[in-house]
Amino acid sequence: MSSSETQPSKEMQESKIDTATAKKQRTPSDFLKTILGRPVSVKLNSGTDYKGVLACLDGYMNIAMEQTEEYVDGQLKAKYGDCFIRGNNVLYIAGTGAKQRK
Repeated sequence: MSSSETQPSKEMQESKIDTATAKKQRTPSDFLKTILGRPVSVKLNSGTDYKGVLACLDGYMNIAMEQTEEYVDGQLKAKYGDCFIRGNNVLYIAGTGAKQRK
C-alpha cells in the first residue's frame, strides 16, 4: 500500500476538523437554555443592571426574573420579587456563575 492510500486527503482532514468544531460550538440559544433558573445579570441600554434568577424569556428577549436587584451606577436602588423586562431594552445577559436550579 502506498502512503496516499492509508492517509486521508487534506480536504477530508479539514472537513473532519470543521465538523468537530461545529459540534463543539455553542449557539446563543444553547447559552440561554443553560442559564434558565440560574442567577444572571441583565444590562439595559440605559446602563441599569438587574441581578436575579432568570425565570423565563421568549424569542423577543422579553425577560422574567425572580429575586431581582436593581443597580444604577453600581449602587443598589431597589429589590423586587419579580421583574419583567422588555426585550428591546436589553443590552446583554450574563450568567453570574452561581448554580441555582428550582
